[in-house]
Formats: sequence, C-alpha cells, structure tokens
Amino acid sequence: MSRTARLFQMMQYLRRAAPPVTAEHLAQDLEISLRTVYRDIDALRGLGAVIDGEAGFGYTLIEDAALPPLGFEDEELEALVLGLREVEQIGDADLAKAAGTALSKLQARLPASQSNRLKHAVLTAKRFKRPEAAGISVKALRQATWDERTIDFDYRDAKGAETHRRVDPLGLSYMDNSTVMLAWCHLREDFRVFRLDRMQALTVTEDSFRPRRVPLLREAVEHIRREVAALAERRGPQD
Repeated sequence: MSRTARLFQMMQYLRRAAPPVTAEHLAQDLEISLRTVYRDIDALRGLGAVIDGEAGFGYTLIEDAALPPLGFEDEELEALVLGLREVEQIGDADLAKAAGTALSKLQARLPASQSNRLKHAVLTAKRFKRPEAAGISVKALRQATWDERTIDFDYRDAKGAETHRRVDPLGLSYMDNSTVMLAWCHLREDFRVFRLDRMQALTVTEDSFRPRRVPLLREAVEHIRREVAALAERRGPQD
C-alpha cells in the first residue's frame, strides 16, 4: 500500500471511530507497526490535520479546513454527485443554489481525472413534480433549527383550520410531495410534524431550547419508532 493511500485510510478511520483512538487500534486495523502509526500521525499533522492526543492516551481528530482533500473512491464521487443533484431538484432556492455551487467547488479542487469523472458523471436526479413551495423562508427556518431557537408561525391544517403555533424545530425532512418539519409543539405539548407549505408568518424568537435539544431529539426518535411499530401491528403480517 502506498503512503498516500495509508494516510487516507488513517484519516477515514479517525473520522469514523469513537475518540480517542489508540495507536494500538490503528496499527491493528491498518496492519502497520506502532512506529508507522506515530510517523503517519505526525505526517497528517504536517498536512494541516488537527489531531489531539499522544502515544499512550489515544488520538482525537478535529476537522481542519486547511487539510487538502486526499481524493474520493469512484463510488463515493458518484454518490456525492447524485446527492447534490437531488438537492438541486427538491431543495428550496437557496439550498438548490448551494448544491450547484458545492459541485463547482468540488470539481475545481479534485485531481484532473476525478474532476473529469465528476463533470461527466453517469448518475443524475430528476423530479417531474417538485415538493409544494414553502409558505415561509426555509433558509430562516434552517438557521433557527441550527441555532436552536423557538419559532412562531401561523399554520393551516389539512382541513383548513388555522392556528398560531410556537414550536422548537428539531429537523426537516424532504418527502415526495412536501417538505416537513419535526418539532416540539408548545400548544399541543407533544411532538408534531408540520408541512412547510402550510406555514405562514414565521418569526424566530430569542428563546433558546438548546439545553433540551438532545433529550427532545432522543424522545422524538423513540416516539416515531413507537408509531411505526403500532402501525405495523395494526396492519398485521403481509404476504
């Protein structure tokens, strides 16, 4: 194995593994000596990777934008192209534009052979029916979700009933026909899913739900699992 390939594998291992990663584990999984592990860690640091730790304590990778890309596998490149093309099709205007810009930046920074493969990728995505247009600024909603800020908005349900909601936004999902938000609803005191095309008059408040975000997400996932299990039980065994 070439040194470049070995460094790439070590970076990938450090990205995936739960920190701290000991030199012994790196040596065993990469089938190299401990001395080579120490030399490669120093080499990665020299390339710009921020790696905390030392021999005997384990290593933790902290991402560093100064680290140049070491390349992608062909299938990884195709997956990136397909994913970004899909975002161009289903995302709001800001997200779709960002996907196109990301593809351009990626192509400019790849080695010539892979840049050409990206430019002429055999995979693409096409949607003949896009999700319903959102009634609010999706960019503002995404930012509020990242910032963990409570939001207010007006909502119209499937029957046309209108309510004013205050929620803690937990995440967005792009479905076949609409984009939806999973949130903790202050009015219902429960988890709710809201379609973005039925939302109006979005206001981002100064109230932070950051201390509650992780437990809310865990509870939301468990809530969804219970609902899926209950639905499967009601349907019974399928032939």
